[in-house]
Formats: sequence, C-alpha cells, structure tokens
Amino acid sequence: MGKNVIFFFSGTGNCLSIARNIAKGIGGAQLIRIKKGMSKPDLSDADRVGFVFPCYGGGAPEDVFDCAKTLKVKPGAYTFGVTSCAAYKGTGLAKLHKIIPLKYWSVVTHHCSCIWLFPHDMMMPRLTIGEAEARNEDLSAKIAKDIVDGKTRRKPGLNVLNAFENMGFSKMVEKKAATFSVSDKCIGCGQCMGLCPRGNITIIEGKAKIGTNCTQCLSCLQYCPQSAISIGEISEKREHYHNPNVKPADLMQDSITV
Repeated sequence: MGKNVIFFFSGTGNCLSIARNIAKGIGGAQLIRIKKGMSKPDLSDADRVGFVFPCYGGGAPEDVFDCAKTLKVKPGAYTFGVTSCAAYKGTGLAKLHKIIPLKYWSVVTHHCSCIWLFPHDMMMPRLTIGEAEARNEDLSAKIAKDIVDGKTRRKPGLNVLNAFENMGFSKMVEKKAATFSVSDKCIGCGQCMGLCPRGNITIIEGKAKIGTNCTQCLSCLQYCPQSAISIGEISEKREHYHNPNVKPADLMQDSITV
C-alpha cells in the first residue's frame, strides 16, 4: 500500500472525481472503493489516510462508518475527510471523526445525486455541470495543498438539525428501495450489478432485479445505459445525472492508483 490512501464512496461519480483530484494534488494515492465485502488494506505504511464520501440524509452512507471501524491507522498518520453535498455538509464528518480522529476536514458542493428528492442541478452555488466540475478541481487543489502543508482544520461538532434529519433516513431509504422498478428496456447487461456497492442487484432471466439492501447511491439508475431503472415517476421525469469525468468502469474498480 502506498504512502497516501484515500477511501471513497461514490454513486454518481462526484466523490471519485474529488478523490482523484485530491490524489493528484498530494503526489498520488491509492484510491480504495468502499463497498460490501471489500478487502481491508494494510495501512501500516500509510502516512496520509483520507475519506471522501457524500452527504446522505443529513449524514453519510453507513458503509463509510462500517469501513472506518475496521481500519487500523498508524499513530501519527495525517487523517482527513471530505464530504460532497448539494448544499450542507451534514453530520458525516463529525461522526467519522469519532471513529477515526481527523486532523482536517472540508466540503465540496456538487450536483445533487438524489433524483427523487431534487433535480440534479440543485446545488449551492447553482452551477452548470461543467462549472461544478471546474469548481471541484479548484477546491480539490486547495484541499490538497492544505493536506501537503499538514494543516489542521475541523468544523464544529454535530449539527442538531442534521442529526435529527439523519435519524429517520434509514427508514426512508428502506421505503424508497421498495419503489425501484426495472422496465422492459433492460437488456441484462449487468452493469448495475458491478456498480452497486452493496451487492443488492442480480440478473434474473435477463433482467435486473433490485433488492431492498439499498443505500440510495442511485448509481444503478443514473448510469443505466438504457434508462431502464426508475424509483417512482419523479425519476422518470427528471434528467438523470452522473459525473461527466467518471465512467461506470471507473466506479467498478476496487482500487485505483493515481
């Protein structure tokens, strides 16, 4: 394992894009995808260990915390966290900080990935997809410089409103997962199987079958080449979105060297 390791959770590619940009700015890194059944790397030689993940329901995917609880970071390693969100950072960084103390954390806003909640261009500040990616590159470069300089920066602890919002998110996700549908446009290509971080999708008789063990990353829906997957009528009406610089094959890799 390299000197720089970044764990990322990404559904629509925004967090992978941010992680790659930060990796370039710190002289390269091993990017590790957070997913079900992932192998836990040896971090004994890692001088910098980071996490990049989205804000979900005022918090973060539970997968991020489950991963962090199994990791052993060497004493003295520089640890950092970056969350991607449409408008506000939520409680994810503060909760992760309680598991692995972070010396530095930051936020990068980007296009919204939760298509049933908001259209994808719901972000603060409001920007086009191209402008949002340019902003991502600029902010990631500044974050990378802070990391290289060994800066310490943390925001205040848990926001009560975000924490309250996050309490009900798991039940909301469970209900929304039951509303997934797959149309006859599905060609059984299996791409959604590889994208799903929880192994929640199977191909049965040439058609995708989506289970209920879902974290609402919506990677399956947003990247579907046939637009065959939906999660209620609203997702059929709204324009789908995924990061313009991240391909499905990128997200399906367990480890990426930058």
